[in-house]
Amino acid sequence: MSGISDRRWVSLTACCTVTGLVWLAFADLGVAIPTIADDLGSDALTLQWANNAFSLVCGALVIAAGRFGDELGRRRALEVGVVLFVACAVVGALAGGVGVLIAGRALMGIGAALILPTTLGLVPAQFSGRAALTAFGAWQATAWGGQAVAPTIGGVVTEAFGWRWLFWLNLPIALVALLVIRAVTPEARDADGPLRIDVPGMVTIGLAAFCLLYALTEGPDAGWGDPLVVALAVGAVVAGAAWWVIEARASHPLVDLSPFRRRTLDGALVANLLANLLFAGLMFLLVLWLQDDRGYDPLQAGLLTLPSALGIVAGIPAGNRLNAAIGARRPTLLGLVVMGSGVGLLGLLDDHVPIALVGVALVIVGLGVGILATPISSAAVGGVPEALAGTAAGVFKMSSMVGGVVGVALFTGLDHDLSVGASAIVMALLALVSTLVVVAVWPADRAAVVSPRRREVPARELREPA
Repeated sequence: MSGISDRRWVSLTACCTVTGLVWLAFADLGVAIPTIADDLGSDALTLQWANNAFSLVCGALVIAAGRFGDELGRRRALEVGVVLFVACAVVGALAGGVGVLIAGRALMGIGAALILPTTLGLVPAQFSGRAALTAFGAWQATAWGGQAVAPTIGGVVTEAFGWRWLFWLNLPIALVALLVIRAVTPEARDADGPLRIDVPGMVTIGLAAFCLLYALTEGPDAGWGDPLVVALAVGAVVAGAAWWVIEARASHPLVDLSPFRRRTLDGALVANLLANLLFAGLMFLLVLWLQDDRGYDPLQAGLLTLPSALGIVAGIPAGNRLNAAIGARRPTLLGLVVMGSGVGLLGLLDDHVPIALVGVALVIVGLGVGILATPISSAAVGGVPEALAGTAAGVFKMSSMVGGVVGVALFTGLDHDLSVGASAIVMALLALVSTLVVVAVWPADRAAVVSPRRREVPARELREPA
């Protein structure tokens, strides 16, 4: 038993490593864009599409990739994702022009779409009880922490080694993690019948996600009344409705809609979307304020946001314990309230406030994120049948991406119209409203979705890797 238990934690470490590389890729390139623009003779606006392409492709494919992992095998899909991610990172590292760089980042998004749901979906396949809560917490710490430290890492690497090393560094780290995954991670898949691909469902949900994320990305700059933005929004609604009808009637749907009749799952997804909205919007506003109003350079601004990562690391163990003791709902609500408190403290910001106040507020915000991180992931992924864990993880990460893009789009508008302090007050009020929405959607239930009283998985029930 101890041998298989040790292997599980080694496997989790490797899975979290590649997950961390993906979350770094979401945010580490932004700080290097001015340097890349000078090197490639381009402008920052065009290069922003290197970031957008990665997010759009990953967001459009992550749900289908989760289901693909359930059907084909999550470990196998993860291996394919890591190979794609690394190979396309090399394309970005060698790019001699903007077009190749954007193409490389877009193709990296395919690998990222396979990595995120499969690594999260492998947690319930290997862990149960309190160990599952710890594993979910580790994965979430990697995801949230990666977002928090990515701008700083991007700035440090760019300054010390050059922007191409943002791509090259993926190569040795991911390849070592891949070897470990192949050696110690058991396969996990939906064993109910042969591989079935719901092509209409895959196309419609991918199109809906792409149109929605594209509209939210373009809206702040082009204007919400821009014909392209309006057309994309309409396309997202039409494709989303078509997907729902197709899935309801399909004999083997891409996403089994039956778990969505559980209000616990719906509440966890709503809470995840809202938490990502608040966190992404706050970081966007804060980095701009630190540079434009306080005169810090991008690297300094990134370093000044690091206290949020400290709060996240401190909050996750508390969230784990609360989840084990009283279930997922109440720690999720507590986390949203703590987040709102930290954001509200930032409402005091002006050009003369001591910068230490920013650090204190970010620790509080990170603490709130840490408290709710494990409960929402255990409820959304650990609360569905294990055969659907990859699909549930894909839907969960889609809610994260939509929340993050909505947060940046929403608070881009606030940045034009309000001071950072007034914007923070608006965000704090939004956190309060978010808490009330989760209260309404998520019914009171004392039982933990991943119960600490569940038995541990015997060694014989874990299939060894081939």
